[in-house]
Amino acid sequence: MRESLSRRGFIGAAAAGPAAAAVVTNGKPALLGGAPIRSVKFPAWPIVRENDEQALLAVLRGGKWGRTNGGVAKKFEESWARTLGAKHSLATANGTSALIATLGAMGIGPGDEVIVPPYTFVATINAVLLHHALPVFADTDIDTFQIDPRSISAAITSRTALILPVHMGGSAANLDAILEIGKARKLPVLEDACQAHFGEWRGRKLGTLGAAGCFSFQASKNLNSGEGGAIVTDDGDLIARCDSFHNNGRGADPSGFGYVRNGANLRITEFQAALLLSQMTRTAEQSKQRDLNAAHLTKRLREIPGITPARLEDGCTRSAWHLYMFRYSKQAFDGLSRATFLKAMAAEGIPSSRGYVPLNKEPLMEATLSSKGFRAIYPEKRLKEWRERNQCPANDRLCEEAVWFTQTMLLGSKEDMDQIADAILRIKAHAAALRSA
Repeated sequence: MRESLSRRGFIGAAAAGPAAAAVVTNGKPALLGGAPIRSVKFPAWPIVRENDEQALLAVLRGGKWGRTNGGVAKKFEESWARTLGAKHSLATANGTSALIATLGAMGIGPGDEVIVPPYTFVATINAVLLHHALPVFADTDIDTFQIDPRSISAAITSRTALILPVHMGGSAANLDAILEIGKARKLPVLEDACQAHFGEWRGRKLGTLGAAGCFSFQASKNLNSGEGGAIVTDDGDLIARCDSFHNNGRGADPSGFGYVRNGANLRITEFQAALLLSQMTRTAEQSKQRDLNAAHLTKRLREIPGITPARLEDGCTRSAWHLYMFRYSKQAFDGLSRATFLKAMAAEGIPSSRGYVPLNKEPLMEATLSSKGFRAIYPEKRLKEWRERNQCPANDRLCEEAVWFTQTMLLGSKEDMDQIADAILRIKAHAAALRSA
């Protein structure tokens, strides 16, 4: 099918020349009854190999399935820390658990404020709320999709206890500026690197530059075990507190019945750890493929007026490309709404998403702040102040313009990237017809 599409001018048309480009732009969009540009699915995820089966069977037959009496989780932790260049790593049940355990170990609790981005997965916010602290939203840099350091500075008060940036989509937030703010204001920085496996800031792995970093190995992630997570840090005391918190507050004997603090059962299983070790054998090759495809796709999309790929911060020496993100301007597409643009892309065989909604405006915030527990902790005057402070106009705009492609799409070929660009060119050429359809 790919060969026949290429002969009809549907693949890499803009790169192939004016005649081929004309075929793409003049062909009727699939949403209007034309033949789709792409009829082959993008690579499936997860990718399963024989070593995954062997790893799971070894744990199954060994009969030690929990980390308290097995050794596979420990082996993964050592490998993960070594790979990232961190001194310590602790594996957890999932990325949310990593955040919850680290916040608990850092002593975040009632009355504290934690600076967070409004453009992130809800787990970042839930982890703060579960410790009965207040998430304070710093606005987004619309060009990078990352938290804006200028907004962080403006959001800090005497109650601020932590800065929690997210490396959105696998690309780095501006760590030079964020770490400097933290140092100047004597505030720890916890990196939410749940989407950023092997991403880098000035050659160092994301998650290793702040006080600690948290990762997710959920099913969609670039390294995954269905669920799973990890904490990394160079602070031995901090990782010990994380270990205790994630193991129900146990003390020196991790399998006994002595407890030294509050905590929860946030442990990873030996099965998850085994999958992570087997999956890690091919992450370098996959990362390289995403890099190559993202570079080519960005080159193509920058040539299309109304399509603006997310800009990497200057210090971001490598993105994990968990997401490929860009902004869509309906004005440049004859007023075609983003919703219809997404439908037209899907019809062409190119799946895409509108991305996140503004978390600072989600019902979960008002529901939580109005709960009995939060009203017992925070006087109404402070909650009113919180509502007035948490306005993020740049993020509001981003949430109306953002479009995402998933990391699995970047595991395909250069030809696949050309098909994505060609689909957008076709939709742009027929935007007026699509708008009135």
